[in-house]
Amino acid sequence: MKRIVLLLTVLCAPLFLANSSAHKFYVSITKIEYVQDQQSLQIITKIFIDDFEDVLQERYDPDLILDSTNDDKTVDLYIEKYLLKKLEIKANGAKVTPRYLGREYDIETLVCYLEVTGIKELKSLEVTNDFLFELFPEQQNIVHVKKDDKRRSMILLKDESTDMLKFN
Repeated sequence: MKRIVLLLTVLCAPLFLANSSAHKFYVSITKIEYVQDQQSLQIITKIFIDDFEDVLQERYDPDLILDSTNDDKTVDLYIEKYLLKKLEIKANGAKVTPRYLGREYDIETLVCYLEVTGIKELKSLEVTNDFLFELFPEQQNIVHVKKDDKRRSMILLKDESTDMLKFN
């Protein structure tokens, strides 16, 4: 009987270990708020630091480190370059270019701030978000949009990285 239990334990151990290992979840969250009195889109993006660091190292500099003690301005240049290449916004059918305002660290995420000014009215918003797809095909980019008291969301995937919201 002891041999059977031992044999079952040895045979089943890999199954239990495989199921107990943590599965990596790849996600970013972007909040876009239309502030009418400032005629702007205020954008906050949160991306896991380790994932974002991996993509910036592969794309720009293998020695790049993302942490709160690194105030190297080159890091901001790489972050800005990447975000502006991978985030495309059309307001009312016209492409707009966000301005990178800066970054801060929040536990395991990098929080990036961007803004689009000169938006007098917001009737539609089209967002393409291709963050991290080149390294993590299973990446999900969640976009929350707020206009007045209306809140809407999009989940953008590698093969479906663009969506549009219309406001009446």
